[in-house]
Amino acid sequence: MFTIKEFLRSEVKPALGCTEPGAVALAVARAREELSGTVKSVMVTVSDSIYKNGVDVSIPGADGLKGNEVAAALAVRCGHSSYGLEVLRDCTEKHVKEALDLIRTNGVKVLPDMERHGVFVEAVLRTDSEEGICRIEGSHTGITRVLLNGREVFSALSSQEETGESKKSRSIPEQVASMKFSELVALVDTMDTEDVDYVMNGVAMNMAIADYGFDPANRTGLDIGKMIRKHSGDAFDSDDLTMKIKAYAAAASGARMAGAPLPVMSSAGSGNHGVTAILPVAVFAAHHNKSREETAKAVAFSHLATSYIKSRTGKLTPTCGCTIAAGAGAASALTWLATGDVKKAAQAMLLILGNLVGMICDGAKDTCALKVSTGAVEAYHAALLVIDGHTAEPQGLVDETIEKTVDNIVQVTSRGMGDLDRAIIEVIAERFA
Repeated sequence: MFTIKEFLRSEVKPALGCTEPGAVALAVARAREELSGTVKSVMVTVSDSIYKNGVDVSIPGADGLKGNEVAAALAVRCGHSSYGLEVLRDCTEKHVKEALDLIRTNGVKVLPDMERHGVFVEAVLRTDSEEGICRIEGSHTGITRVLLNGREVFSALSSQEETGESKKSRSIPEQVASMKFSELVALVDTMDTEDVDYVMNGVAMNMAIADYGFDPANRTGLDIGKMIRKHSGDAFDSDDLTMKIKAYAAAASGARMAGAPLPVMSSAGSGNHGVTAILPVAVFAAHHNKSREETAKAVAFSHLATSYIKSRTGKLTPTCGCTIAAGAGAASALTWLATGDVKKAAQAMLLILGNLVGMICDGAKDTCALKVSTGAVEAYHAALLVIDGHTAEPQGLVDETIEKTVDNIVQVTSRGMGDLDRAIIEVIAERFA
C-alpha cells in the first residue's frame, strides 16, 4: 500500500505545456543525450492517443508553433530529460529557429501506430554514425528502455532488479484500481506539513497560469477566461461562484493550450486534469475562508478521486478525462469540503458522470479551455445539488455505486468507442493532406 506522499509525487507533478508532446520531447531528449554527433534525423512512433493529443496544441516557448514534430525538433536542440515534463523549459528563440530548420529538411517525423493505445512513444535519433532510441510506456515520464547503437544502456526492468524491487510490484495507478473509493480518499487524513506544502504549491502554480490567462497583455487562444470575467459583471464576485470557477478554469487551460511559458500542476498525467481538479476547489475554499490545511486536504481529495477514475479508464481515453475524471474529482472534493461526508462526495461524482460521460476527446487544442471550464463549473453545480440533498438515481450508465458506475463507463468506452481515435485521426489527416 502506498502513502499519500508517494501518491502525490507519482500522480501530481509539474508539467510545462501539453503532456503528450511533452512525452514526445522527453523521449527525444533522452535518446539525444546518448549521442555525441549532430542529429540528422528523428523518427518518433506514438500511440493513437499521443498523436491525437499532440497534433494541434501549441508548444511552450515556440511562438505559437504547434504539434508533436515541433516538440520533437525542439527537444533535439534544448531538451533535458532530467526536467521530466518540463523538458522544454530552456527553449529560446534561437532553439525555435534551429528546430524549424530541422523540420524543413524533413529531419523530423512523428507517426501514429494505430495498434498502440494509451501512452506509448518510441524515438529513434540518428547521426552520421550513431543511433539512439528511447521508449516511454505506461505513463508520460515512464522511460522503459534506452539504447545506443543497439546496446541497451537503460532498462526499467533492470533498474528494478538493481534496486531490489519486485518484478511483480504494481504501479500506484494499478494499486488505485484495486481499491475502494472510501479507502483511497481516506489517505487525506494522513497528510503532513510537507504534503500540505506540496499540494498548495500546485494550487499557486495553477492560479498563476490563470492570472496569466486573465492578463490583457497575453493572447491565450480564444481568451475565454477574459471574456467570462468581462461579461459576468457583478456576478463574478458574488456568492454564486459559477462565473468565477468557470473563468479561472478557462483562463488557465486557455493559457496552457496556447503555449504559455508557465508550468501547471498536473493530475493523473494531465495538466488540464490538474487545472480542473485544483482550481474549482481552490476558488471555493478561498470564498468560504477555509484554512490552508483544509484547502490542501480538499485538493488532495480531488487528485485522489480523479485518479480513482483514471486508474480504471486508462491514462488516455476516447472520452474527455478533464470533464469526466477531473470534473468528478473536483465535484467530490467540493462536496467533501462542505460536508465532510465521503458518501455524499461519491454522489457528486455520479452526477458528473451522468452529465458529461458522452463528451469525447478530439485532441489537445485551444477549445480544450471550453471543456475544462465546463468540467469545472459542472463540478460546482453537482456539489451544490448534493449539498442541497439531491442524489443520483440509477439510470443510464449511472448505477448505485461509484465503483459500478465507473465499470459501466469503462465497458461502454472500451466496447463502443474502440475506433473513435482512429476516426478522429483520419479527419485530422484529411485536413493536412
